[in-house]
Amino acid sequence: MNKWLLALLFTCASTQAAEQGVKEISPGRLLLRSGEIAVGLSPAPGKIERVLIVVHGRPRNAQTYLQSAEKAVELAGQSATTLVIAPQFLNETDVALHPVADTVLRWQGNEWMAGGESTAPFRLSSFEALDEIIARLSNRQQFPDVKQIVIAGHSGGAQVVQRYALLGHDQAALEAAGVHLRYVVANPSSYAYFDERRPVAFNHAACPDFNRWKYGLADLPAYAEGQSPTQLQEKYLKRDVVYLLGQQDIDPNHPALDKRCEAKAQGPYRLARGRFYVDYLKRLAPQGLNQQLVEVPGVGHNGEGMFTSPEGQKALFGQ
Repeated sequence: MNKWLLALLFTCASTQAAEQGVKEISPGRLLLRSGEIAVGLSPAPGKIERVLIVVHGRPRNAQTYLQSAEKAVELAGQSATTLVIAPQFLNETDVALHPVADTVLRWQGNEWMAGGESTAPFRLSSFEALDEIIARLSNRQQFPDVKQIVIAGHSGGAQVVQRYALLGHDQAALEAAGVHLRYVVANPSSYAYFDERRPVAFNHAACPDFNRWKYGLADLPAYAEGQSPTQLQEKYLKRDVVYLLGQQDIDPNHPALDKRCEAKAQGPYRLARGRFYVDYLKRLAPQGLNQQLVEVPGVGHNGEGMFTSPEGQKALFGQ
C-alpha cells in the first residue's frame, strides 16, 4: 500500500500531556462514519499482509500497548508485512483534561469496555468502531494484500476482545476478500457466559447481576439487537479465538483483578477463570471447539511479557 494513501487514511493531530486522565492521547485519527477515533499506528510496511489491532485496558494507555505490539512484531520478524493499529477509547475525563477536537469520539467512564455507546460527537458503540476499522481494512482498493487481521487485548483489553468476539457482527466483505480474523484474549479478569452455569458455587441472592452483561447475556447492549443467545453462541463457537493465559497470573488479590461476586463465580484468579471458561466451552461444543487455550509459563499479569513470549508470538502471528 502506498504510504501517501496510508497518511490520508490515518491523519495526525498534535496533543499536550496533562497530569490527570490518560498520560497521552494517541496522535493518529481514524475517520469513522460518526466521528474520529484516536489511534496509535506503527510505521507502515511496503506490503501490508497482516494487521494487528491491539486494544488497551482500563487505563486507556494505547501508546503503551502499541509499543508492546511493535516489539512483538519485531521479535517475530514480521515488521516487513505487519501494520499495528492501537485504537484509543477516550472518556469524558480525558477530553476535559486534554485539548481534543470536538470530532473525536469519547465515552462515559468505562462503558466502552462492554460495547457501550459514545457520548459525543455522535452515539456509536465501541464495538461498531471496531467493526468500522475492520471494514476499512477489508477494502481491497486500500489494502490489497491483507490476508489476516488479529484483534488482541491483555487484561481489560482482553475483556473487550472476548466480548467483541461474542457480539461482533459478521463482515461479509471480510469473508469475500478471504481475510482471516483471529481474536487473542490474554489474561482477562472475566468472561461472558451463555447461560447461568458457573464453575464456583455462590449465593445467587447476594449476587443478582451474575448473569447480566458483561458477565452473561441478560440486558445486552443495543449493539446486540436482533441477535438471539442461541445465534450468539453458535457464531462465537465458530470463531478463531486464542485464550492466552499466564501460568503465574494466580494472585487472587491482584490490584487489577475483578473481585466482584460476578467475577469470583468464574474462579479465584485469572488463570483459573480462563481454564474454567474453556472447559465450559468444550461442554457447549461436544463435537470439538474451534478455539485454543495456550498457557505461557513463567509469565504473570504482564501484557508485553505475554505477547513477546514464544507462545504469544505463535498466537499473534501463527497460522
